[in-house]
Amino acid sequence: MMKEMMQQPLPWYVAGAIIGLVVPVLLILGNKHFGVSANFRHACAACIPGKISFFKYDWKKETWNLFFAAGLLAGGVLTTWFLPNSGMDIAPDLVADLKPLGINDFGKLVPSEIFSWQSLFSLRGFLILVGGGFLVGFGSRYAGGCTSGHSIMGLSNLQWPSLVATTSFMLGGYFMTNFILPVILRL
Repeated sequence: MMKEMMQQPLPWYVAGAIIGLVVPVLLILGNKHFGVSANFRHACAACIPGKISFFKYDWKKETWNLFFAAGLLAGGVLTTWFLPNSGMDIAPDLVADLKPLGINDFGKLVPSEIFSWQSLFSLRGFLILVGGGFLVGFGSRYAGGCTSGHSIMGLSNLQWPSLVATTSFMLGGYFMTNFILPVILRL
């Protein structure tokens, strides 16, 4: 029973409530920052103390966030080890839209036509994986945080920059998905 339950996604109302409870718990504990991208700064501050002014702060106050990121990584590893790789349920309309673009592998979590070593060494794979990774890193640094930090914590704190960042994330994702990605996938 427990194994079957763990193999299913949480219903939206349970997952949403858990995510929603993160904010009051963090505020009660005195933390006003939440997100994954800040961990890169914390790791650099721990490894390069005092060398660069951007990393001169008390990163030890944010150690909990490093544990949070480690938990995300551990959860991903445990999931791939212990849960079956049954693939994803993809909407039939999306499958029909992706097949003409050369995406045919829907049996795993991610399509191998994009996420594989072979794909990485193609122009299409390089643009998606390396270019996309660079843009995500640059964008989260430029915006002062990532989607989880701005959209969950920042909006809950009624921060104007988080509203601007979240709106920009959503518009950028829409534009990328509908206009840029189809061009890249045709390469």
